[in-house]
Amino acid sequence: MLYYLFDYLESQFNFPGAGLFQFITFRAGLAFILALLVSSIYGKRMINFLKRKQVGERIRDLGLEGQVKKAGTPTMGGLIIIFSTLIPVLLLTKLDNIYITILLITTLWMGLIGFLDDYIKVFKKDKAGLKGKFKVLGQVGLGLIVGSILYFNDQVTIKEQLPAEQQVVQQNGKITLFGEAHKSTKTTVPFFKNNELDYSDFLSFLGDGYEKYGWLVFILITIFIVTGVSNGANLTDGLDGLATGSSAIIVVVLAVFAWVSGNIIFSDYLDVMYIPNSGEMTVYILAFAGALIGFLWYNSYPAQIFMGDTGSLTIGGIIAVIAISIRKELLLPILAGVFVIENLSVIIQVFYFKYTRKKYGEGRRIFKMSPLHHHYQKSGYHESKIVVRFWIIGILLAVFTIVTLKLR
Repeated sequence: MLYYLFDYLESQFNFPGAGLFQFITFRAGLAFILALLVSSIYGKRMINFLKRKQVGERIRDLGLEGQVKKAGTPTMGGLIIIFSTLIPVLLLTKLDNIYITILLITTLWMGLIGFLDDYIKVFKKDKAGLKGKFKVLGQVGLGLIVGSILYFNDQVTIKEQLPAEQQVVQQNGKITLFGEAHKSTKTTVPFFKNNELDYSDFLSFLGDGYEKYGWLVFILITIFIVTGVSNGANLTDGLDGLATGSSAIIVVVLAVFAWVSGNIIFSDYLDVMYIPNSGEMTVYILAFAGALIGFLWYNSYPAQIFMGDTGSLTIGGIIAVIAISIRKELLLPILAGVFVIENLSVIIQVFYFKYTRKKYGEGRRIFKMSPLHHHYQKSGYHESKIVVRFWIIGILLAVFTIVTLKLR
């Protein structure tokens, strides 16, 4: 809203300073600060409100140190993250940008699923919450919507760099480096010089015209990534500040990639796929990062509030959709490595337990408890030490992800 106001003031009255709102970096920085202030200042009021409404976490005793003490801590703190993100986004972004629209849909969709799960747990006194099949259905539904929009909407395009012989030097000295914007199912493959993979190539066995069915592969991959990352964030949310801090690290890196992908100069310099209009997501992402860091003020050990599924499912969904939108989803196993490890620890534990029960008559475990952070709790490590070490791992993975821009 403010973007359109200052754009009008600039065009009609040449209002001093209004032109700053044309710069993505200025609006992104402002969005970060505003989201941080909203979440940190009004977070306390939300906590007090939830306490009055007795919206407390019900803790199942798993024999973990300090676990029982957390009973009654307010949950549904994901609402703080959502509102603190949406306020600066509505004020500072171009709301007619298709990528902003997709992220708004993602935030509200996953936020609603998580809220329903928390509502059932807290108010209906059902520890199981929303049935797993409905969660998965919601994640698949979002993946279907996002994948369809990204494939079929005419505003979602890429521009590919022209071969040297096709580049044109214009009269003003500028060089035409990129071809016309077009639809594509290509994505970026890390560590390779010619680092683009076209998902439609998986259907080449169909013969001539196979490209027109590429949307099937693209949408299926989108569904898989949205479901996997949102569940990964959900599993990571088990210690005070773990999911919040890890997610903040991830989204800051995604902001860098979004800005580079939407900037024709830097995408050319770094040989990154140029995606017109995707740079606007930087404003949304930094608003989201500010909301996470502000929420971490209250969610760090000892937590005054938990994000609940309202927050964790939303966080995972947003991270997945951003990565897919900027064609960097194949970097997620590195960048979101903490989520991946947490997911794998659960899968390995369940698979091995079932396998050994079938083979030996009793189930055996690889980890003392899954997800992985609980294994370290059982091993005697203090909660805050586990969280900080996971953050350090997340930072190392984030730096390595950025290095992949030139590591080919």
